[in-house]
Amino acid sequence: MTRIIDRRFDSKKKSAVNRQRFMRRFKQQIRRAVSDAIQNRSIRDLDNGEQISIPSKDLSEPQFQHGRGGIWDQVFSGNDQFSTGDLINRPPSGGGGKGGGKASNEGEGEDDFVFQLSREEFLDIFFDDLALPNLIRTQLARVTDFKTQRAGFTSDGTPANINIIRSMRGALGRRLALGSPSVSRLRALQQELEELVASGGGDSEHADELRTEIARLRAKIEAIPFIDSFDLRYNNRIKVPKPTTQAVMFCVMDVSGSMDEEKKATAKRFFMLLYLFLNRTYEHIDVVFIRHHTVAKEVDEEEFFHSRESGGTVVSSALKLMHEVIAKRYGHGNWNIYGAQASDGDNWDNDSPICREILGAQILPWCQYFAYIEITPGEPQNLWREYEKLFSAHKNFALQRIEAPADIYPVFRELFKKTLV
Repeated sequence: MTRIIDRRFDSKKKSAVNRQRFMRRFKQQIRRAVSDAIQNRSIRDLDNGEQISIPSKDLSEPQFQHGRGGIWDQVFSGNDQFSTGDLINRPPSGGGGKGGGKASNEGEGEDDFVFQLSREEFLDIFFDDLALPNLIRTQLARVTDFKTQRAGFTSDGTPANINIIRSMRGALGRRLALGSPSVSRLRALQQELEELVASGGGDSEHADELRTEIARLRAKIEAIPFIDSFDLRYNNRIKVPKPTTQAVMFCVMDVSGSMDEEKKATAKRFFMLLYLFLNRTYEHIDVVFIRHHTVAKEVDEEEFFHSRESGGTVVSSALKLMHEVIAKRYGHGNWNIYGAQASDGDNWDNDSPICREILGAQILPWCQYFAYIEITPGEPQNLWREYEKLFSAHKNFALQRIEAPADIYPVFRELFKKTLV
């Protein structure tokens, strides 16, 4: 009988299996608690864990107990009122648990179950029901094609893939390995026979024995096949994944003078949430950051979120730059293109119709999905009114308004919620 003794030290996450089982079992309660928790969090705190509490009543387990029929013989030790599994009346308020009531000398309760979510667990639950639109239809997470390439040699294969040089090299090595002992022995016997003949003993019995042995060794060497099936080597070709479809997200943010610090902060919070979502959910995705006032510029992540540059407002400059980048880097058909634009909608009046034309004719035909977010507490601005003309004709275009920072999460989830295709 085999006995296996595990002498490994317990790791810090020795209860990880039970933890995951608990989270799967009470997923709805945990998701509800996370949803309540994020209402009071800032975007800076989103990438941290969270301590949540689950009401004890949600953790209760179903129980089976005997019915009250029949004849019962019971012995109670110090209790003549209740037995295991009996339901008791709710204790009066103030009887313990959460507190907040008057002190009482009666009743009992149970505190909520407090559960600490790690950063990974919190973000998994927060982004669990989100996805980039048209995910299934466009196969966003990389359609994997395969290409064939050489990968050494194999002993099995088709005749068309035989590598002659490698096979002959193997055959030569095999013949040398098998014949070397016999060849050495043959040479020694031939030398001995020559010496015997030279000394006049060529007709002796020993000479006949040497000739017989020499003939046997020559026959043995000649019996070694020139090439054997064991020597054959075939070119080995394997299939390696070749990415054929990728995704890119364009983040376009208005930093003009009409975007005050509060609006810019709201736009940054939205894009921070989007950036965190993209990097966490999708392994293979490009993110292009574009800032604009009167002039648009492609920037890196650091400058996009922290630069304080400002100016007038010409939104079309950003859309023109986006179209140029698409045509130059992502327009060969292997990319799923997404875009998100945040602005207060206060654009130069003559420029808004140009924005609508560029977006409708040059960008939306390339995009799987484009979302415009207008950040303004008042009435919709002229850019919103122009974009509304595109909304009914393009199913891959979405409009949302953010009036206050509290609207960021609902708007984000509305734009990127999972849909059944």
